[in-house]
Amino acid sequence: MNIGLLTLEIFLPNSHSLKEKRFVMRSLKDRLRKFNISIAECDHQELWQRSTMGIVSICSDHQVLEKTLNAVVEESEKILNGSLSNYQIEYL
Repeated sequence: MNIGLLTLEIFLPNSHSLKEKRFVMRSLKDRLRKFNISIAECDHQELWQRSTMGIVSICSDHQVLEKTLNAVVEESEKILNGSLSNYQIEYL
């Protein structure tokens, strides 16, 4: 069993309230669900221009897991339009 942890650092310069930020984060979560992952906001919950999202996927094949997490990163970049400031993939 392989476990992959993807951490996304997000900066939302056009967000002016927590409500706007949560709308963007909810949209991101909904669109990434198609990858059969678990996703949650891990840090910066009370800051309206920053967010850290934790994404976890479990798979029996390491190559499939790697492809899935890379696809999530690519889709996140499309959805966020350049607001993805950093990401890190760890395999446990």
